[in-house]
Amino acid sequence: MWRGILGKKIGMTQFFTEDGRRVGVTVVEAGPCPVLQLKTKESDGYDAYQLGFDDRKERNVTKPQKGHAAKTGNTAKRFIREIRLREPAADIEPGTVMTIENWTDVSEVQVTSKSKGKGFQGVMKRHGYHGLRATHGVKTHHRIPGSMGSLTPARVVKGKPAPGHMGDEWVTQKGLKLAKVIPEKNLLLIQGSVPGPAGGYVIIRPAQPFVPSKD
Repeated sequence: MWRGILGKKIGMTQFFTEDGRRVGVTVVEAGPCPVLQLKTKESDGYDAYQLGFDDRKERNVTKPQKGHAAKTGNTAKRFIREIRLREPAADIEPGTVMTIENWTDVSEVQVTSKSKGKGFQGVMKRHGYHGLRATHGVKTHHRIPGSMGSLTPARVVKGKPAPGHMGDEWVTQKGLKLAKVIPEKNLLLIQGSVPGPAGGYVIIRPAQPFVPSKD
């Protein structure tokens, strides 16, 4: 069964393995996340649970947001997302608080978050174009994309790599090794590249379906 939890990217540090190797890891604060709503195939057409993370300031909360969270006895959250389920979860109810206490058996995770925004970029940075030679006759055209059209169909074809906005989009990084779980501090040490800036919200899912242990 697919499960997941919400969190926040804290930053990077180093972690020493049992054999003395030093590896770089990303520190992620994961949970606790209360279940704000439970969705089923009968009522919504699919099975999922809605999680909330990080309390909002009272002055920034609207009445609908406050009422939605109050149904489960919680306060309004800044980051709310759904975690899809393959089948109904009998052990999850509205108001249940999800933590990482049972994640000690997880070895790999996949992380979804919003990548860093890089603004408007040219084709060399955005698409990896080689560029023109920096020699005689090229003038100031070193980084231009070059010809994009053709006689047929006499227009630029849709999907042609071009300059434009880069980054600031939701991406998923798979196959990240979970180096260590620190349940008492709600921290995950993830080995690999976690998208987004420090302080950005993330969705962490196990790389493979698993059922948390009852220990």
